[in-house]
Amino acid sequence: MLPLDVAPSLIQQVYDRLLASIVDHTLAPGYRIRQQELAEQLGVSRQPVSHALHLLRLQGLVIESGRKGFQVTPLDPVRIRQLYEVRSALDGLAARLAAPRTGTDAANRRAFKAALAAGNSINAQTSLSDLIARDTDFHRALYRLSGNPAIEEMAASQWPHMSRSMAAVLTDPANRTRVWAEHRAIAEHVLNGDASSAETAARDHALTAGRVTEERLKSLQDAA
Repeated sequence: MLPLDVAPSLIQQVYDRLLASIVDHTLAPGYRIRQQELAEQLGVSRQPVSHALHLLRLQGLVIESGRKGFQVTPLDPVRIRQLYEVRSALDGLAARLAAPRTGTDAANRRAFKAALAAGNSINAQTSLSDLIARDTDFHRALYRLSGNPAIEEMAASQWPHMSRSMAAVLTDPANRTRVWAEHRAIAEHVLNGDASSAETAARDHALTAGRVTEERLKSLQDAA
């Protein structure tokens, strides 16, 4: 077998750049992607751009638009709320499993507390991409503390869709304050070993996020 190239492939680099731009709305929902123009902006040929776009299409993040064209998939408020409903079950399970492990899993407990501290330090100057990253980092740290890797695996494919919906919500300072107040409540129950309260707080947080996000996306669509 041929040796592996340890450096990220050009396709992966283009994919990562496009994914980040879709998540933080640099490439907004509905944006028409012109492959040649994008390739020139990134300083690459069209081939890695084409491959990266096809990977994103498989994830549902871009759709075909016209002859050999692509468009950033519009956000569907109902679909996003449905994803949060599913995530509420996963997050509730993660919190319930994590609570009794805080005294035995020191490494993941430290990582969970660090993710909470990072979120607590956000301010008016924190970029949108950082706001999204700190939110997802908190939940992923909770999943790892649960000791059940299947939870993170099942949630992973949907995070890009939920992350880009967060961009519409986290631009509102009131929502940022609410989100991290709810995160702190989840963390308090988990770190105190209260499995039942942790599960309830985590489930309610995801359901509230789904409702608020659906309402926000609908209002943006009505205003467009």
